[in-house]
Amino acid sequence: MPAPLLIGLAAFCSTMLGGLVALRLRDRLHLILGFSAGAVLAVAFFDLLPEALDLGGASVGSTNIVALMALGFLVYLLLDRLVLLHKHCDDAGEHAPQSHIRAGSLSAHSFLDGVGIGLAFQVSATVGLVVALAVLAHDFSDGVNTVNVVVRHGGDRKNALRWLVVDALAPVLGVLATFLFAVSSSVLGALLALFAGFFLYIGAADLVPESHHEHPTFWTTAATILGAALLFAIIRLASV
Repeated sequence: MPAPLLIGLAAFCSTMLGGLVALRLRDRLHLILGFSAGAVLAVAFFDLLPEALDLGGASVGSTNIVALMALGFLVYLLLDRLVLLHKHCDDAGEHAPQSHIRAGSLSAHSFLDGVGIGLAFQVSATVGLVVALAVLAHDFSDGVNTVNVVVRHGGDRKNALRWLVVDALAPVLGVLATFLFAVSSSVLGALLALFAGFFLYIGAADLVPESHHEHPTFWTTAATILGAALLFAIIRLASV
C-alpha cells in the first residue's frame, strides 16, 4: 500500500479516536471546548498560515496570503450571520444549519490535509513525512472539534458520529484525489490561507465564548492555553 494512503488511514484512526473521546466526556464539554478552542487557533496560526506562506508566499505574495486568511474569516462570519437570520424556530433544531456548516468546514479542511499529504509525497518522501506528521499532530483535535461543533449547535450523538466519520474519511479521500490530479503550490497555499481564516473564526468567535459560558473561566481558560501550547509544541516537533 502506498505510504500516503497508509498515513491517510492513520489520520482516519486519529480523528475517530478524538471524536469518541469527546462524546464520552460530554459532562466535561466546557473543558473540551476550551481545549479545542486553543487547538483550533494554534492550527490556524502555527500550521495552516505558515504552510500557506511557504507554499504561496513567493508567487502569491505574503500580503495576499494574509489577505486571503482575513477573507476566509469574513466569509465564515457572513455565512454564520446568514444562518442565524434563517435558523429554525424549534429549539432542538435551531442550530442544525450552523452545525452542518461548521462540521462541513472542518471536513473540507481534513480533505485538504489529505491533499497536502499526497502532494507532499509527490515532491519527496522526506517532505511527505514532515507534512504527514504535522497533519497527524492535530487530527485528534480535529475529531474533538467536529463532535464539539455538532453537539454545541444542537446535534445529537447520531449526527455527531455521522460527521465524525465524514471528517475521518476526508483525509483518506484527499490522499486518493492526488492520485488523479495535481495542484500548484500557489493554489494550495491560497486554499490553506482561506481555511486558516475559517479556523480563526471557529476558534475565536464560537469555541472560546462557548467554552466559558456559565462555567468557571479559570479552568476553561487554562484548557484553552493548554490546547494552544500543546498543538504548538507538537507542530514544532513534527517540523524538525
